[in-house]
Amino acid sequence: MAASVLLGVGLFALGVALVKVPDAHAAATAQSNTWLYSDGTLLARTGQTNRQNVPLDKVSKEAQHAALAAEDRNFYSEGAVNFKGMARAAFNTASGGATQGGSTITQQYVKNAYLNQKQTVSRKVKEVFIAFKVDATQSKDEILSSYLNTSYYGRGAYGIQAAAQAYFGVDASQLNAAQGAYLATLLNAPSAYDVSSATENGKQKATARWNYVLDGMVAKKWLSAEERQQTTFPEVQAPKSAPGLSGQAGYLVAAATSYLTEHNILSDAQLAQGGNTITLTVDSKKQQQLQDAVQAQLTDNLKPDSRKVDAAAQAGAVSVDPKTGQVLALYGGADATKHWIDNATRTDYQAGSTFKAIALAAALDSGAHTQYGDRISADTVYDGTNRRPVRGAKGVPYAPPNEGERSYGQISLQQATDWSVNSVFAQLAQDTGLEKVRSTAVALGLPADTPQLKAIPSISLGTSSPSALELAGVYATLDNDGQQITPWLVKSLESGGEQVSLPEHKATQAISKDAARSTTAILRGVVEDQGGTGYRASSLNRPTAGKTGTTDDSKSVWFAGYTPELVTVVGLFGQDPATGKQVSLDGVGGAGSAAGGKFPAQIWTAYMKSALAGQPVSSFPGASRTPATTVPSVPSDSPSPSQSPSASDEASATPSPSASDGTGSPSSRPTGGTGNGGDGTLPRPSRSPSAKPSGGATSPDPSTPAGNGGAGGLLGTQDQPAG
Repeated sequence: MAASVLLGVGLFALGVALVKVPDAHAAATAQSNTWLYSDGTLLARTGQTNRQNVPLDKVSKEAQHAALAAEDRNFYSEGAVNFKGMARAAFNTASGGATQGGSTITQQYVKNAYLNQKQTVSRKVKEVFIAFKVDATQSKDEILSSYLNTSYYGRGAYGIQAAAQAYFGVDASQLNAAQGAYLATLLNAPSAYDVSSATENGKQKATARWNYVLDGMVAKKWLSAEERQQTTFPEVQAPKSAPGLSGQAGYLVAAATSYLTEHNILSDAQLAQGGNTITLTVDSKKQQQLQDAVQAQLTDNLKPDSRKVDAAAQAGAVSVDPKTGQVLALYGGADATKHWIDNATRTDYQAGSTFKAIALAAALDSGAHTQYGDRISADTVYDGTNRRPVRGAKGVPYAPPNEGERSYGQISLQQATDWSVNSVFAQLAQDTGLEKVRSTAVALGLPADTPQLKAIPSISLGTSSPSALELAGVYATLDNDGQQITPWLVKSLESGGEQVSLPEHKATQAISKDAARSTTAILRGVVEDQGGTGYRASSLNRPTAGKTGTTDDSKSVWFAGYTPELVTVVGLFGQDPATGKQVSLDGVGGAGSAAGGKFPAQIWTAYMKSALAGQPVSSFPGASRTPATTVPSVPSDSPSPSQSPSASDEASATPSPSASDGTGSPSSRPTGGTGNGGDGTLPRPSRSPSAKPSGGATSPDPSTPAGNGGAGGLLGTQDQPAG
């Protein structure tokens, strides 16, 4: 037994003695990545190394201690390899637990400087031998210095000096404890933990990791408890786009990078090391057509020098193949080197009434019934009275305003969808079940952690904040007979000369085929009916379904629409260019009150015309649409679908606390608050209303509060989008 142990030790020592440490300089130098469109044409090349090595005495003690607290608290007292940590990490990974690191800083330095990032047994064995060799020939300070200078921190920054400049605009010697702890946090997941662009979940995880690092510094007595108490999360600079990624290239590369890292196809470090050829699903022709549509329909109409509000307009759009889930085009903003937030993937603006399509699908798929037991369908009659309290909820009744404070009286669900009537959809969500609406949203494609995706009374009115990309996935599910495929961006990947296998894109049946087709049939009225809020899109002259969305104070306006062949979502977001604050889009382009049926619908229509040009016109399968027998008349001064917004739009749209989704004037919509049509001109559905309206009482009880009360109490007005 003793002889075997001695033999093993001898062989290990021989291995360490014979191992040759490779040239760290050559191995640690990043190569370029090549990004291609789906047809193989060049999109961009990335990989310029941002690195400036600094000696350890040029790195603040706070930053040094933060890195040790995050990655290896016993670095100065332990050996080169932590076999116990490696075994624990291997066990957790093998047993299906979270992937954990078990490496010392010495091992991590060896991996960064001498080897690749592949998780293979042979690489791990080499790592162990080289780590022992390095530990035997270099001091701890030298190893820590090398580690800090070769680690990747995101934003193209190699080493702590480049990272300090990229995130805080200071030298590494000036980093304080809060800043050092944040840079140490980034070592764990650079892209996911960059708080300037991370998801809400990513920001929460980054903050938790930052606190973990600071607590570790206190535990090791590198930071006093009093200093820890006074330390606040640091202000992080906005990222700057890399050279050569101007226009849409930067947005496309960023979106594809997120896809690769979030699906654990490549790590940040592997991408940073380079040598990858990434082919996207994006069609170069459709990408140009989408850019041209935004330019012609929006940008050319903006005059930010003379009309201040125009400077706040930010457009984002995504086009998806509903049958495969491939992202065919993506518009992230005017220029990735000037506006670094990707408007196609941002999740900080409410979806507004585009969410009503989800509520429809939830009701139809679940076989929901009204408060009186009637099965819900397109011709179900609801009470569209403005601020009508929802029936069937507990607590203070929720009573949302309709756009323009208009009352519609007794209307069908089809008409309520065409005209985007909030009071009806608040009742529909209650009849369906708030949790059912939320779970259907997730099944259709919204991430479960979508900001503000909560089972609250206003859920159907779009208080959550999905991205345009995520909304496109939802509408693609409706277009694909209820089969959900998460949109994807990467067609193929070659790394180090080898093809890398990519995840399969399986379709799951989110809702029934009949429910999907029935939802589509109802959404066609939004575009086909002259009084529909999306009527401008009818000039496409193809079978089209869709939904507009306009949020509270018109801070975001949307049009989500689809044909049997293609799904496209366009969003317009009001963002103050100086402060980044969300602001109203009213007045943008001189078009009066902002609405999803204006600029977003125009961009959508222009793009879809060019993207589908030359393709045969096909019909939606299955359920036919039940149109309303009458619709609001279109006033003579209302623009036709082919017209751009002009002074006539402004004259025919009255700004209100709840901005209009539609294109018509107040006279084109029913008015009055009596609950029975007011002036008697209210359009009627194709059948007579039941004596007991599906939604409850025909008019609100004057004694009942008509505020923003939720099912379990009061709901703040900030959760209430407009039509």
